[in-house]
Amino acid sequence: MARYTGPKTKIARKFGEAIFGEDKYFERRKYTPGQHGNSRRRGKRSEYGIQLAEKQKLKYTYGVLERQCRKMFENALRVKGNTGEVLLQLFEMRLDNVVYRLGLSTSRSGARQLVSHGHLTVNERKVNIPSYLLKPGDIVMIREKSKNHPAIQTALNSSRRSIVEWLVWNEEKLSGTFQSVPDRVHIPENINEQLIVEWYSK
Repeated sequence: MARYTGPKTKIARKFGEAIFGEDKYFERRKYTPGQHGNSRRRGKRSEYGIQLAEKQKLKYTYGVLERQCRKMFENALRVKGNTGEVLLQLFEMRLDNVVYRLGLSTSRSGARQLVSHGHLTVNERKVNIPSYLLKPGDIVMIREKSKNHPAIQTALNSSRRSIVEWLVWNEEKLSGTFQSVPDRVHIPENINEQLIVEWYSK
């Protein structure tokens, strides 16, 4: 399974945001990585550099590599509407992202692992493909044998757990419904999707 496996806190500090989820080491040092930190003088970034950084930020945030990201962009081009908004919507529709948004994991990488290990079902059928795209009305449920999984229980009991408005959580059944495709204003990620569209359109 293709995924980034390098140092996460260093990347988060590079962008100035905890893009991989909770990170106590990032909270300690939020400034740019390197020996001199914020005191290091940096030249003005070019338009190319700004667009590249935004694309990299998108990839790290959702845990995909370049090939998957480009394929998602090509899929977004085929859909009617604003390409940048559609691109983010497609990423939000991924099963691993929805599992993370439902609060079943404290990070997207953890959510990806839960999916690939077969701990969840979609419409009562086991799905172990993290990139599986959900449709409005799809129901994601924890499998009966996985309800006491330590990672899931930790996430469910987390004080930071909050569910976005396009998902509905059923506490009794431990299931979540993908109610609708989110509008851009409701997607909380701090990403300038237009810069990414400009990058791939060159």
